[in-house]
Amino acid sequence: MSGTAPPAAHDRDPGLQPERTRLAWRRTTLSSTVAALLAMKTALHGGTSAAAIIVCALCCGLWLAFLLIAHHRIRTLAATNSPPALAPRHATAGALLTVALALCAAALVF
Repeated sequence: MSGTAPPAAHDRDPGLQPERTRLAWRRTTLSSTVAALLAMKTALHGGTSAAAIIVCALCCGLWLAFLLIAHHRIRTLAATNSPPALAPRHATAGALLTVALALCAAALVF
């Protein structure tokens, strides 16, 4: 055995992990914004139907909900060097909102 003790938990250097995670949230938010805008453009281009407007409104609602979750996480990551883990309910909500937004955008295209 060596005479060195393992480093304490508070000595952990997170490095650039929080910043990479924050940037990933920003990229995902940007991607969902583009998907929502393209879905709205598709729904409002040419002849609009009631169904297209409803799906477009749903896309906007999903986008806003995802934006709230992402903004909360980005603020949490920026607030401290060792942010708490993402709550499972927020992770699940973010994933479900992303999939639902993609499905709504696909429904408007086809």
